[in-house]
Amino acid sequence: LARFNGKPAAVVNVFYTSDQNLLAIADTAKKYVKDKAKSMPPGTEITLWSDRSSSVRERLNTLKASAISGGILVFIVLTLFLRFQLALWVCVGIPVAFMGAIALMPYIGVTINIITLFAFILVLGIVVDDAIVTGENIYTHLRNGEEGLEAVVTGTQEVSTPVTFGVLTTIAAFIPLLIIEGRWGEIFYGIPAIVIPVLIFSLIESKLILPSHLKHMKTGRDPDKLSFFPRLQYGIARSLERFVDKVYEPFLEVALRQRYLVFAVFTAAVILVVGLISSNRIRRVPFPTVNSDTATVNLEMPIGTPFEVTEPHLDRILEEAEKLREKYNVPGKPRVIEHILTTKGGSGLSRGRSGGGAPNRGEVAMRLVDEEDRDNKIGVNQLVAEWRRNIGPIPGAEELSFRFARGGGGDAIEVEIKGLNFELIGKAVSELKEHLATYQGVVDIRDDTQHGKEEIQLVLKPTAEQLGLTTEMLASQTRHAFFGQEAQRVLRSREDIRVMVRYPLEERQSLANLENMRIRAPDGSEVPLSEVADISIGRAYSSIVREDRKRTISVFADIDKDIADVPAIQQSLARFVDDLIVKYPGITYEFGGEIEEQQKTNHSLLLGVIFTIFAIYALLAIPFASYIQPLIVMSVIPYGLIGAVLGHLVMGLPLSQMSMFGMLALSGVIVNDSLVLVDYVNRKRVDGVRIFDSIRTAGAARFRAILLTSLTTFFGLVTLIFERSAQAQFLVPMAVSLGFGILFATAVTLILIPVNYLILEDIKLAFSRYWKWQTTGWKHPAHAPR
Repeated sequence: LARFNGKPAAVVNVFYTSDQNLLAIADTAKKYVKDKAKSMPPGTEITLWSDRSSSVRERLNTLKASAISGGILVFIVLTLFLRFQLALWVCVGIPVAFMGAIALMPYIGVTINIITLFAFILVLGIVVDDAIVTGENIYTHLRNGEEGLEAVVTGTQEVSTPVTFGVLTTIAAFIPLLIIEGRWGEIFYGIPAIVIPVLIFSLIESKLILPSHLKHMKTGRDPDKLSFFPRLQYGIARSLERFVDKVYEPFLEVALRQRYLVFAVFTAAVILVVGLISSNRIRRVPFPTVNSDTATVNLEMPIGTPFEVTEPHLDRILEEAEKLREKYNVPGKPRVIEHILTTKGGSGLSRGRSGGGAPNRGEVAMRLVDEEDRDNKIGVNQLVAEWRRNIGPIPGAEELSFRFARGGGGDAIEVEIKGLNFELIGKAVSELKEHLATYQGVVDIRDDTQHGKEEIQLVLKPTAEQLGLTTEMLASQTRHAFFGQEAQRVLRSREDIRVMVRYPLEERQSLANLENMRIRAPDGSEVPLSEVADISIGRAYSSIVREDRKRTISVFADIDKDIADVPAIQQSLARFVDDLIVKYPGITYEFGGEIEEQQKTNHSLLLGVIFTIFAIYALLAIPFASYIQPLIVMSVIPYGLIGAVLGHLVMGLPLSQMSMFGMLALSGVIVNDSLVLVDYVNRKRVDGVRIFDSIRTAGAARFRAILLTSLTTFFGLVTLIFERSAQAQFLVPMAVSLGFGILFATAVTLILIPVNYLILEDIKLAFSRYWKWQTTGWKHPAHAPR
């Protein structure tokens, strides 16, 4: 029985297949409802209950808006620091690379959806990095008076190696996202499937197309004759140059001379952040969850419970929902609760499932107004917490669960207890549920056992075994006595008539008849049933789940991640279950739900980190022709991760698996600037410039390119980072990791990379002197005997 806003109702669910357009199907269904509402008979109405396509549409619109605003911000940043013509041609590379990736989408098995749109936003600021470095270097040669063709060729060739390998290291960092295990791996396949083709097309565009556009660019215009915007741009460029000359370069020189102190400060920062994470001072959750616009209470009484017992409980749940609607739907203000759907005698109807014919089950669902339109931004979690308190416990309920969030990796807690002895499994499950109730924030504790109707259970006494009786004999004889045994079949007309032999009706109507019935032993003797068996009334399991031939009971629970320390609960729970299986020999356990998904993704992330580090190191060793210099470039990675963690603190977000995915991608992006810087130092040293001067001037020469690549990456993501709509929240942690990580890594690159380069030279010099002393007995003059 379904009731919609208190009226009898029938619910029709509309589904779509994988090869259909979800939004088109939804629009067709909504148009039908709108048209049909005009011709409904008096006293009846047709109304939309839930539109799951709306969340998809809102997410797509949010991502489209973020992409447009991010692209505008990237262009503004470029025009502020580069000549308008140069900025324009750099930005032209964005649609070129995007169209190349879109052309490949049918062949790599991805479509335009939430994840692929997010991938385009993610790569929006990264895609111009190679064009910025190439274009800025060409412009420098043009300003130095070189002819167009010569400046283009020379400028492109000078940075071709770091730019090419910078793109390759970024691609290497996204490859592990292709092999993430579990449910999240299937979801996030679309990110690298988009990012990698975009980067490849961007590299081609920056090497073959961009230089030809810049060949005719003019320089050297008189600032006094410029219009407002070019004059503003010229002023910003001059201010940046003065900052580099007056502030950055002197500071870098001091840092190089005090390099070991600077290195110690940066190392202390890494240790501090690692300590904050390991001590759980930075909140962590396995998977971020996003509040839904629907809150549902599921009630399940024991099997066999009549509808007359279940219905009053559902009426009380509905009454509390109506009280909430009356409380929060204040006249003159935007509504909060839009519809209430009640299902009696089944469940799942509010989620598009068919679950009727179960008098022991029911559900009440509240549909909320879209979050952006609610008064005071009242959250569904706030409503559910109040609803839970008002309902309180329901006596005898097998399950009373509240659902109001989507996302995650399944149930927050799921433990499968396995074994051969059902009694031991039951005891272990009871202890586990009692223990879960002691954790703050753990709610809706339940298991998947389903007890059947009341039944009479017979247990053999020792006397029965002496007489040679078995449980099977007892069950067979009692069944024949009360249900009957077929004696013969008689054919009458075209029907079989079964002749059953059993006790008379008056001897089958009470428990006393069962106790007094006589059981025939194998030797032919007869004894009363009560002398050979204990008789009791109980409930057996209506279904038994087996896994690997072992009986299995699963325990489930949800966690309120706003108040609970999820990692601490998981660690404590693992220790408790380990002790539990020692207490009850013969049982084993496995984690499922979010914990299982977390283990899968952690394993994939570990392999991804190993692959990424090795791939980046190998790719950097090729242009440097060195096994040591790649370590200088890669030294920026830990500090980029610090920036990602600090970004989560600034934004008030917990660290999650989504954050880890962002950090994995970040490790390949942040080495690009370091690669450009170290390559410049190497080229200057080849030209005969002293090492200290090479390092000091490298930062100044590459300052603008490094700053721009970082700012474009950050501003390409900034609108998504600060997006407050519920539809974008599950993507925000990854954007925060990448955006803030690259921003923090910029300062590290400009200071720490030169310092590390000089420290490495100190170490090489010390080893060289030590080796010379060991082989020739040479001593440095400072240590020679006087």
